Amino acid sequence: MYLSTRDPGPVPVTFSFEDVLLAGLAQDGGLFVPARLPVLAGAEIGALAGLRYAELAARIVALFAEPSFAEPALRPLAEAAYRDFRHAAVTPLVQLDERVWLLELFHGPTLAFKDLALQLVGRLFDTVLARRGEHVTVIGATSGDTGSAAIEACRDRDALDIFILYPHGRVSEVQRRQMTTVEAPNVHALAIEGTFDDCQDLVKGLFGDAGLRRDLNLSAVNSINFARVAAQIVYYVAAGLALGAPDRAVSFSVPTGNFGNVYACHLARRLGLPIARLVIGTNANDILTRYLATGEMTIAPVVASLSPSMDIQVSSNFERLLFELKDRDGAAVAAALREFRRGGRLPADAAGWARARRLFAGHRVDDAETMKTIGETYRRTGVLIDPHSAVGVAAARAELAGAGDAAPIVALGCAHPAKFPDAVERATGIRPALPAALHDLIERRERMTVLPNDLAAVSSFIRARARRTMRAA
Repeated sequence: MYLSTRDPGPVPVTFSFEDVLLAGLAQDGGLFVPARLPVLAGAEIGALAGLRYAELAARIVALFAEPSFAEPALRPLAEAAYRDFRHAAVTPLVQLDERVWLLELFHGPTLAFKDLALQLVGRLFDTVLARRGEHVTVIGATSGDTGSAAIEACRDRDALDIFILYPHGRVSEVQRRQMTTVEAPNVHALAIEGTFDDCQDLVKGLFGDAGLRRDLNLSAVNSINFARVAAQIVYYVAAGLALGAPDRAVSFSVPTGNFGNVYACHLARRLGLPIARLVIGTNANDILTRYLATGEMTIAPVVASLSPSMDIQVSSNFERLLFELKDRDGAAVAAALREFRRGGRLPADAAGWARARRLFAGHRVDDAETMKTIGETYRRTGVLIDPHSAVGVAAARAELAGAGDAAPIVALGCAHPAKFPDAVERATGIRPALPAALHDLIERRERMTVLPNDLAAVSSFIRARARRTMRAA
């Protein structure tokens, strides 16, 4: 069962996994978290070694999805989700040196780690909507990669429409075209004149409109949807097992903007995976690393960078960690976040900050260091990495410089280098090619709508085009 991070209690309202999947965001504006986290003993984790990725996914996600989805029901969905990934291992590990490994998460249809969760979540949606005989309108905000992965997972489905908001002019051309060239009647790409934080605020505003939420049966596919977080836990477990868990601890370096991928790793640790260090890598939009260094979380202007999917100042999933840091006190979380949005500063909490510093390390990697890391990685290993992955690799190396343990560290390879060919070519002299299935992406016709950063305009657009509304009329 699940509860909202803003539920004031003392007896919180709980929801099933199926409810959480379809709702995405709680009615009170909070995020759903498990009422009680599952925990696996070391022997239970060891017993997972040797499973194929789809089998492991069914086993792990079932821990969070039963009784809505038991493992036997999840198995065929996971098999279908990962069947067409371009690598047989789905998420292969590549060794960069004696201590640093790269976890390649970009072998899915849209070349980014978001495919690992959304290819499964799309099938979960289909199953639940068929059970209930319902139609939903899926709303999402993206800083680059979530949008294309969500569209690919939801395209051509009769039971849902999907509207993806992205910051106009602030994603790469490949990222944009992966959203805007999809020929499907249920897909709508909305270029918002603003930043990703603006897009995220618009999505929350849409969900805050009770009439719109009811009329269109709104659902979310961002990492605010816990089903995505549950599916992301799987690749951390897979990597840990490949490197010797549970008998050997492993560290992870996670480039992040919205904190969802970091939070999934944190839950893998809570589940029982032995993780020595959990390193957060940020670009110049460093609100999370500034918080870990100083205890102050303050919003700064969003800076455009070479790693645009991380150009975020308000990390939505941090709310789930904040719920833990405040001893699962939903009223305290709600009060703190009201102050944060009102004044741009999270109220000081020395005890919570101390706990966060015990859980995470953080490193800021600017564009110059990003380019240097892409170039050095290629020269040393022959491996091309994109700017987001480079942030993870650079943060891993920075952490190792002061590490006293011998645990290997896994940096997350979050996107295929061909999604950011200009940066990779400047750093290495090599222009990475798109996989064969996307070879003609640049020639495909684009379909998108540019809208102002205005809630009424976005709401009106969605109401006019959502098929649920048209059928109701």
